[in-house]
Amino acid sequence: MFSLGLLSPGEQGEIVALRQTDAQDGTPASGRTELRMEDLGLRAGKQVEMLSNGATVLVRVDESRIALDRKTAMKILVRR
Repeated sequence: MFSLGLLSPGEQGEIVALRQTDAQDGTPASGRTELRMEDLGLRAGKQVEMLSNGATVLVRVDESRIALDRKTAMKILVRR
């Protein structure tokens, strides 16, 4: 497992979990952030495809394109 933000454009993965803490400083993730990600369709079991990976991460989930900031993308764990 690794962070969504580490996928290269064109790569696909399955969301495994949403990390509860910030990987860099260990601060707790807000519950609002998790709910917002789920509202966008980013939840465990969903297939994602990386479209663009820069300061802003663009992914495809189902028929939607979703833009995330890098910090949020790094909290989403995926597996190939």
